[in-house]
Amino acid sequence: MPRVAGIDPGTLTLDACGLEEGRVFLDASWPTAELLRDSAPLLDALLGAGPLDLVAGPSGYGLPLRRARDVSDEELRLAFLAPPGEPGGIGGLRALTRRLEAAGVPLVFTPGVLHLETVPRHRKLNRVDLGTADKVCAAALAIEQQCRRRACAPEDVSLVLLELGGAFTAGVAVERGQIVDGLGGSSGPIGWRAAGALDGEVAFLAGEVPKAMIFDGGVERIARDAPDLRAVALEAYIEGAVRAARRLADAAPGSAEVVLSGRHASDADISRRLTSALADLGEVRPLAGFAATAKQGAQGAAIVADGLAGGRHRALVERLGIREAKGTVLDHLYVISPTAARRRLGLDRA
Repeated sequence: MPRVAGIDPGTLTLDACGLEEGRVFLDASWPTAELLRDSAPLLDALLGAGPLDLVAGPSGYGLPLRRARDVSDEELRLAFLAPPGEPGGIGGLRALTRRLEAAGVPLVFTPGVLHLETVPRHRKLNRVDLGTADKVCAAALAIEQQCRRRACAPEDVSLVLLELGGAFTAGVAVERGQIVDGLGGSSGPIGWRAAGALDGEVAFLAGEVPKAMIFDGGVERIARDAPDLRAVALEAYIEGAVRAARRLADAAPGSAEVVLSGRHASDADISRRLTSALADLGEVRPLAGFAATAKQGAQGAAIVADGLAGGRHRALVERLGIREAKGTVLDHLYVISPTAARRRLGLDRA
């Protein structure tokens, strides 16, 4: 049976989870900034785990399913959406993936929500961030966990996944085992570190929106700059998450469950308030997962890798349509042209 691993490159930590026939053999987490400076701990953990059949991620905003060895530098830039020299965001991920590939890690890139054919086209217009690849993986974990709890098939699972990450708040709508909508962190409500979707006039007043700005302006920044507004910022955070969940539930009418994942889902006060506010949508529960250390995105990535390698999660991955994903994150842009977007990324060829 396949021996696989999944990687989730979060803003604060980069996590890895290894899976073989339901047994966790790798469960680790490192500060992202440290690992991007020195990838040796991750490489040692992966290569020291024995021969691996497949490793999913890190994939950023995602690509149609591809082996890392077949991915061009241009495609990597589209996956991580950062021009050369861009200091903001999670810099260094492209270099990290190349180091993993060069070391012989059987790495694959997996799609983001925008690439999935199960998401209707009208929901993609003028959108790039409907949910990064790790949100697809977290959704895979949520589906797998509900299949276990209810002893049902993936096509019997409908839910809303609300991700309360270390920087962003995001979400995914799942209807009958397929992702049908998503709300990415940079296009969603206010996050713990990030402002979420920007008012268009705010973007105009800023003059330009560098990558670092997308990762700033959230609850943490407001509380630091104006301590007396911390409660107000927290109220905006809770209300934004509630509204996001309701919007996603509308896209998945069969859902009767809201699953909370991410770093701040474990905050007792936040969880209590969201559980109360969303009770009418059904059961509100945390995404527990099966690993002790690696966060949910890494666990889900391991599930995706297992399914792609023909393991016990094959039916789940097939239902998600991972293999059928296609296109680029720039394909649905009209407010700016894909050509202009490519130029912004340093890709001058149309």
